[in-house]
Order: sequence, then C-alpha cells, then structure tokens
Amino acid sequence: MTEQDTLRVGIVGFGFMGRMHYRCWRDHPAAEVVAICDANPNIVAETEKAVGNIAGAADRIDFDSLRLFTDLETMLESEQLDAISLTLPTFLHPDSTIRALAAGLHVLCEKPMALSVEQCKRMMEAARRSGRILQIGHCLRFWPEYDLARRLVRQGRYGRLLAASFRRLGSPPAWGQGWFFDETRSGGMVLDLHIHDTDYVQYLLGLPQAVQSYGMRNAAGSTIHIVTHYFYPDGPLVTAEGGWAMTESFGFEMSFNLVLEKASIIYDCTRGPSLRICPADEPAPAPPAPSPDGYVRQVDHFVRRIRREDVEPVITLEQSRDSVAMIEAEKISLRTNNKVSLT
Repeated sequence: MTEQDTLRVGIVGFGFMGRMHYRCWRDHPAAEVVAICDANPNIVAETEKAVGNIAGAADRIDFDSLRLFTDLETMLESEQLDAISLTLPTFLHPDSTIRALAAGLHVLCEKPMALSVEQCKRMMEAARRSGRILQIGHCLRFWPEYDLARRLVRQGRYGRLLAASFRRLGSPPAWGQGWFFDETRSGGMVLDLHIHDTDYVQYLLGLPQAVQSYGMRNAAGSTIHIVTHYFYPDGPLVTAEGGWAMTESFGFEMSFNLVLEKASIIYDCTRGPSLRICPADEPAPAPPAPSPDGYVRQVDHFVRRIRREDVEPVITLEQSRDSVAMIEAEKISLRTNNKVSLT
C-alpha cells in the first residue's frame, strides 16, 4: 500500500470494546473495516446484547459489508489487511499480536498490553522484528480533558503541581464473561480498570520511585477496590483510587483533582460541565469546546503513525510495559502491605 491508500482493517474480538473500535474505524475517512473475527459463531445475534459502562460503542453494525471469521489464522490468510484492532481478552493479547505482526499487519491492541512484563517484552520484540507499528490502547492519554490537563501542567502557567488524585469507580462490568472475573486471564480489576489511572500518572509525571497500595477483597479473594500512593521525590502527592465495588445504581465515575500553586483543575464525567479550571487570581476560562473522545483520537493517531504523519508516538511500547510493571508492583504492595520500589 502507499501512504495515501485506504487502510483495510480487521477487528479481532467483537464484544463491547470491539464495537467501540468498529465505530471509530467506520467513521475514519482513511480506513475501511472489511473483516471481523470472533470465536462466537453467533456474533451477529450476540452483538445486540453487548453493553458497557460508557457510551460510544456502535449500536448498528453493517454485517453485510463484512467478512466474518471465527479463527484469526484463517482471517490472516484469507484477507488482504493492513491493520487490525485487537480487542480480545487480555490473556490472548501476546500470541494474537505476535501472529498479526508476523503476518505483516499493524496492530492496535487494547490495554492492558499483557498480563505480565515478560509477556510485554515478547510483544515488543515481535514488533521490532516485524517493522510494523504496535500501539497499545491506553485511551486516557487521548481523552480531551486528560490531555488538556497534562498540557496545562507541563506549560507551568499555573505553577508547580502540588497534589493529584484520580478516581475510577463502578460496579462489576455487565459485559464481563467468565474470563473477565478470572484474574489469571484478565488480571482482575487492578490490571483492567485501575491501570487507566496508573498509566496516566506515568504519562503526567513519569515513572514513580515507588508505590504503596491498600485494597479490599471480595469473598472469592479478588481485589475489588484499591487506593495507591505514587511516590515522587520532592512531591507532588499523587494517589489513585479504583474499584468495581459500587452498586449498579451508582453508574460510573472517572474523575481527577489537580492542585497547582495558582489553580485547581477538576474533572468529573458525572457533572456538567465535566471540566473546570479554577485559577487563583484570574477569571476562570470557558470550558473547552467538545472534542472527539479518546477512542476516536487514538485510532486517528494510529492511522497517522502508519502513514508517517505523526512521528512521535503518544505512548511507547516501553511506557505500556512500564504501566504493567507499575501494576505488578501495586499487586505486590497489596499482598505484602509494603512500599514497593520501581527504580
């Protein structure tokens, strides 16, 4: 293909996140979704039942325009694809990614990258050998409010960051199946949900010196609520809280509070306006204009990287690996009740 050709895209795994990626690819002017691969032979009927805790997943799929597969290898052999979105269960990420890269495809793989740092390293090596782009879907880096907050902190307009707190709370995901609640296959709440904020902490401030986590487990022994302190020499004070322990009627909340020397930056997806910038000595700016969500923006960045229009990746594979390493350290801290070093 040339840099200006329309990308032929396949989606591997067509649950809630598969539909989310489908919506983004379907609406992208430089791409065409041509194939879907899902092990469920009844995927057309099952798609109508898929649900999630946020809006945005496609609710109408033009299956007549797609070729459907139940096996990844068959799809790779049968379709002339340029790229795939990989939205499979986490334990399938490494092998499926490596197979697609070896077939010459670019891969947008949903977060988390893998269940362990060692598995991440296998994926990184496969990407290096293939010469293709592997991007991990840490969509929060692309979320408009989180992106703006980081830019404001980095610009220094409001002085030094003194403290930051992040929250991501909800009930157990309604779209989860057996694998989702098996920590050996999904990594559990900490790796699947809480990693959003863990990765953003790294994106905002770099790798912390250490972490210390506190958590609550359910009767089955799975962590359902976590609070982590991320240690940075000379500050700021940084914490993140995440959990699946809320009641279903609570809904879903993602939020942050950034305390700077000359302003507070507040975001809460349950409020309107969701983002507030509160300076100490000047009028508060108007809320930013609506912007495409993080899923749309991450797909566009992936396309631009394939076309070599965006040279610098918003997220590197090393950072994706380090976010998994941070979660591994948080899990050790939960288990031992100790502060765990990352440096």
